[in-house]
Amino acid sequence: MSVEITADPPEAGATSQPPDPQAEVAATVIAAESVLSKRFGARIHLGEPEDLGGSDRSIVLRVKVASSPFSLPRTLAVKRYIRPDGTTPHDSWIREAVSYQLFTALTAEDRMCPELFAHDSDSRLLVMEDLGRAPTLAGKLHGNDARAAEGALLSWARSLGKLHATTAGREADFDALLRRLSPPSAKDPLSEHGPTAVAALPSLLATEFGVTTSTDAIDHAHSTLALLDATRHRAFSPSDSCPDNNLITSRGVRFLDFEGGCVRNIMFDAAYLTVPFPSCWCAYGLPQGMTDAMLAAWRAEVRVMWADLDDDAVLMPRLLDAQVFWVWLTTWQYLTVPDIDQLGSGGSVDTPHQSDVLVARWVDLAKAARRVKSDVVGDHADAVVAAMKRRFGTRSLAMYPAFQ
Repeated sequence: MSVEITADPPEAGATSQPPDPQAEVAATVIAAESVLSKRFGARIHLGEPEDLGGSDRSIVLRVKVASSPFSLPRTLAVKRYIRPDGTTPHDSWIREAVSYQLFTALTAEDRMCPELFAHDSDSRLLVMEDLGRAPTLAGKLHGNDARAAEGALLSWARSLGKLHATTAGREADFDALLRRLSPPSAKDPLSEHGPTAVAALPSLLATEFGVTTSTDAIDHAHSTLALLDATRHRAFSPSDSCPDNNLITSRGVRFLDFEGGCVRNIMFDAAYLTVPFPSCWCAYGLPQGMTDAMLAAWRAEVRVMWADLDDDAVLMPRLLDAQVFWVWLTTWQYLTVPDIDQLGSGGSVDTPHQSDVLVARWVDLAKAARRVKSDVVGDHADAVVAAMKRRFGTRSLAMYPAFQ
């Protein structure tokens, strides 16, 4: 369940009649056969489609390669973008196609996602390596083995750092690939709503909770927007690295779902280690010391490219800025979304109440601010926490089931 940060603008002429699921599966298989045949120059037959669970924007299938004159894998993963209203998302497909192209051009050792075999802009389709039935990070966190969950979190944090280090300096390559497929309306999805959220939240906090936001706190929040255009510490970002978008494989963590993939300041991703998972409304709490351990694992990888991030005086204030940005953005979303259930994309596992997640983020923000001696941020966060607890009660966010 993640924050909708990659949604495309509505297209003119859209119909309200949802497509037939079986017909869409069949159409996806036919489109994949066509794309592969064009790519390899010979007829390729696919069969036995298995629904892997897409989203309201896409269909994701596992298909068997029934016949092929080439040495393709036995199975492939196919993703086709389509909305229930019949329109096809544009920006999300562009970002994902370009992201997979970027990684497919790297060596197998540095490719931390499925290999891309073919893509097609007309059908908004991607044909990728099938990574099998490896468990997700979410599966580990919702299991009953605390040690396995801890190991998965540390592996994911290290892999995120490696992803950043590997893609440092590749922004020009990413931009070149974007130009070939028509750049999206906004290169970084966070730039679409971030400035709006920062500008609007003080008024919303006053109206909804009676909290006054000082001029200094407002100025600090506005200063975090500079991260959107910062020229240092930039690398590829999956944009939505929630637990269910990370597979724990025998070759290490593999990242999935690049609908918001972009190159931006890595602090936005580093905040996933300390918030944690700021774009997810299904995020439970973690044991004491876990976020510090994850941050250390991430730093061990990124220091290879950015030695200055080994210095707390450099990293921690920037990390706090990213945390402020995420907390303000998601609070704004919580207070403006028409239906609170729309904050999550659903799923088969139990999820915490969104208000518990929201309060926990402000509690953690206050603690992070005190660590870097930012009284402006800390005092404001404390005031918000007190007001929210008066509204929602004094419940605390439960830990992930694996740690309960």
